[in-house]
Amino acid sequence: MQKMVKGANVGLAALSDDVGSVVMSLGWSSPSGEGDADVSVLLLDGNGKVRSDSDFCFYNNPAVGNGSVQLLGKSPTADGNEDRISFDLDAVPPDVEQIVVAASRYGGSSFGDLNDLCLKLADSSGDGLVQFSIEDAGAVSAFIFGELYRRTGEWKFRAVGQGYASGLGGLATDFGVDIDDDEEEEEEEAREGVPEAGPVPQEQEGATSEPVVPAPRAPEPAPATGDAVARPEPKRRGRPRTAKKKITLPKTAKKTLAENDSWRTARLFPLSALKSDREREMRATSVLLSVMTQVPEFGRRLTAGFGAPAGRMETFTEVSLPHGDSPRRPDGVIRIERAGKLWTALVETKTNGNALKPDQVQAYMDIAARRGYEAVITLSNDVALDGSPLVDVRIDGRRKHKVALWHLSWAEVAHQAQMLIRHEGVGNAAHAWLLQELLHYLQHEQSGCHGFQNMGSAWVPVRKGIDDETLCQGDPRATEVIESWERLVRQVCLRLGGELGQKVLPVQRTKRGADPRARRAELADRLCSHGRLEAELRIEGTPGSLAVVADLRTGKLRTSIEVAATEQGYPLNRAKRLIRQLSTAPADLHIETLLEGDGVGPRGTLERLRPEPGDLLPKGGGEIVGFRLSLFKGMGNGRGSAETGFIRSVDEAVDRFHALVIAQLDVRGARRPGGGAEAAR
Repeated sequence: MQKMVKGANVGLAALSDDVGSVVMSLGWSSPSGEGDADVSVLLLDGNGKVRSDSDFCFYNNPAVGNGSVQLLGKSPTADGNEDRISFDLDAVPPDVEQIVVAASRYGGSSFGDLNDLCLKLADSSGDGLVQFSIEDAGAVSAFIFGELYRRTGEWKFRAVGQGYASGLGGLATDFGVDIDDDEEEEEEEAREGVPEAGPVPQEQEGATSEPVVPAPRAPEPAPATGDAVARPEPKRRGRPRTAKKKITLPKTAKKTLAENDSWRTARLFPLSALKSDREREMRATSVLLSVMTQVPEFGRRLTAGFGAPAGRMETFTEVSLPHGDSPRRPDGVIRIERAGKLWTALVETKTNGNALKPDQVQAYMDIAARRGYEAVITLSNDVALDGSPLVDVRIDGRRKHKVALWHLSWAEVAHQAQMLIRHEGVGNAAHAWLLQELLHYLQHEQSGCHGFQNMGSAWVPVRKGIDDETLCQGDPRATEVIESWERLVRQVCLRLGGELGQKVLPVQRTKRGADPRARRAELADRLCSHGRLEAELRIEGTPGSLAVVADLRTGKLRTSIEVAATEQGYPLNRAKRLIRQLSTAPADLHIETLLEGDGVGPRGTLERLRPEPGDLLPKGGGEIVGFRLSLFKGMGNGRGSAETGFIRSVDEAVDRFHALVIAQLDVRGARRPGGGAEAAR
């Protein structure tokens, strides 16, 4: 990977033979774990201006240039967040000469508040091409990371690193985008129910490609320092509107016409005939691939992250391919045609918790390399982790043609279906119905597509070793449990995010560049010493991180959140305001007062504090900075997701805490006390 400095440029063809499709990643971390930014991309003509407002790619318009540029969404890394963007450079319209990649912050925040700003560019097989680290962003609310541009028919990359003191408004206006001046409430309303990232349908009947362009989110009037470019306030213009509203399913189901509860609704994908794992694998593969072709926005959403182009998709099952003495039959094949070129991926599916077989995946990698296919996609109940591959395969470095190995979990498939039909919308009612049938199939107990459901063979021995104090640091079984815990936490984030229609990401408080294996080894040693599994979930629009602590010694699960005290008012009024917000919360909710300097003040249950909120005030004085709210429940014993299983108990604890506590909190006027799981220890 070539490291770039500010202002440097490089031709992509000199870095790789396969740059027709590339993926760019923008990453950053925050000291508080809460910093974030919105990514945007602008397609510019030879005059350095957008051809129309539809060339402005952002959260409300996540695909531009007929799908040649797509926002793929945020993903957690070992030390922060990463936003990915897919570029199908072969399909970029010929009159687009330059593609600018930027990001913006809001609410008075600046890029100077973030750490480890970094841009990475990789080819379609996932091999890194360039890396550009930024250390001098400054007090600006909008920032250009880099740009792709054409020179004599070749695509090149330039590391820009330029800030805009006038924020998103100044940046967008400079490139010819019309910015609206509607009220902030209308902007927030426009943002609700639209994708944070991911593709939109390529061709919707009767729809236009004009996006709803947002007003800049309150960029601060920072002085132009360093490389920041001071811009005048943009002239406000009218808001372009989409011509056709997307379809989402109603929140409440229509009243049934059945005579009694024994009648079952007819389903497009029946499950009653499934008797074996092989039948489940065949049915699940066929159901998923067929829906991907019939619902373009869904199919594109799943394949864009694998470097696939936007184009006409066809899918196949039970294809026979020659391999040695006997042919191999992958579970599925995906082919996408774009501008006369084919992109092909082999699909290997597992259901019901069955593990992927390394020799099987290796055979498909070899076949794909020989036949010039681009990727092998594995699909199973398991969740992939950085630095912990689900299968080990050998890549022949002597081959000129590179094959990428990607993994998709059934939980991710269900998450994307939920986001489209319940929150973001699809092109028409038929697409929404197909996705609903797919989701019903995936969530049925017979399908075998329920996601991660087993903490592994090391779970029971580790719990026993912690209980009788015989588990020693360095035991590899503890590392296995840490990996299973991380997979469970990521799946909880996917499930909860799909239900809420919001970003839910795991927080990992480690330094950028830390080796994932070393980090897990450190967490495993901590598990041996303290007997606790800990995690934090960052839920968009909530006042803090949801901390989950599983104490294997006591068999208790603790879910908690730290709520900042409001800036205004007397201490007693702050306590009363909090108790009023929690009027319908469980009586056994524990409340602790957090004092300045990491101190902990009075505590008690909500039942005891309701008549006497003043009991939360410290007797000896002290500045109240916030309150910690916690619920406790028993932890399941089994390693799986059965009624008494650990996985089910974690799901139930997170759901209950969010619904009964977090959903009642008012985040306005609060300042964050910090902490999360770190403070709960």
